[in-house]
Amino acid sequence: MIQLDSSTETANESISNPTLLSTTSRISNWLIRLLYPLGQYIVLPTYFGTISVTGQENLPKDGPVILAPTHRSRWDGLFVPYAAGYYATGRDFRFMITSDECKGLQGWFVRRLGGFAVNLKRPSVTTLRHAVDLLQQGEMVLIFPEGGIYRDQGVHQLKPGLARIALNAESNQPGLGVKIVPIGINYSQPYPNWGTDVSIHIGSPLSAADYITGEVKKDAKLLTADLKGALQTLIQQEKPFATLTTEAENLSSPVRENTGKQQVNQESLELKPANRNLSGSPKKLSPHTVSSQEVANTPVKTSHSPFSSSSKPSATRRELAETANSGS
Repeated sequence: MIQLDSSTETANESISNPTLLSTTSRISNWLIRLLYPLGQYIVLPTYFGTISVTGQENLPKDGPVILAPTHRSRWDGLFVPYAAGYYATGRDFRFMITSDECKGLQGWFVRRLGGFAVNLKRPSVTTLRHAVDLLQQGEMVLIFPEGGIYRDQGVHQLKPGLARIALNAESNQPGLGVKIVPIGINYSQPYPNWGTDVSIHIGSPLSAADYITGEVKKDAKLLTADLKGALQTLIQQEKPFATLTTEAENLSSPVRENTGKQQVNQESLELKPANRNLSGSPKKLSPHTVSSQEVANTPVKTSHSPFSSSSKPSATRRELAETANSGS
């Protein structure tokens, strides 16, 4: 699924001509009701780690909508329906996809799940017109504004085609109410694989009507810039890959403490509570056997109460024994 760049003046002027419409798209209800639950409840939760979605309250439940997500992986084509499709809004949506991906068995499924082909190098006027027509029918359309897939977490230059489609639909039918919803898709790894965490942030929609001043190029440029800013705000909620990788390594490695030039494993310091003194610091037991002579010479500590009349220092066990023998 990609976004086209309709940069030629001919395409921009002819996009609203209904006689040029020949591109079509359809949704097979039985097929989409079979495959979407499979991806929603089995494939994605099983293959990936934690999947979090925020901002679903920003998704319009009706009216013409353009979903405008960042593009980080081919998995995006499944995660957008997961976060913003039928189970979130009660609506199915159409989407643009390259003509190369509309071939063979994959193309058979794509054409029945709402996809319609576009030539990336030379987007036709009929494709642009079909997107406008879908919006004027109150449909929801998925367009990736960056165009291709980018593996980093930055927002790249957006193509002007999305803004032109939205503005054209709105200007040809005043009061239509086209909304553009920015969506930030983030993976914990540049190349998602088994156990990768995924977070999807859905931002507040932009209204195409707010950008119509009569100057087509200027209006499209301003809408594109605001959409990019909204996507950057959503992406900035996530930590960069380097930070995530470092944290994962720290969690998986043994905890160590620095003591001068040595690194002491924390496990070597773990002793049972009975082997610790009152200060809580580790206390190593002597390996040799304590003799009776050492016991006899060990001072006996007695507590000195403030109410005691004696302030005499503690005696040794030998002195106490001698006193007891002399008394007897």
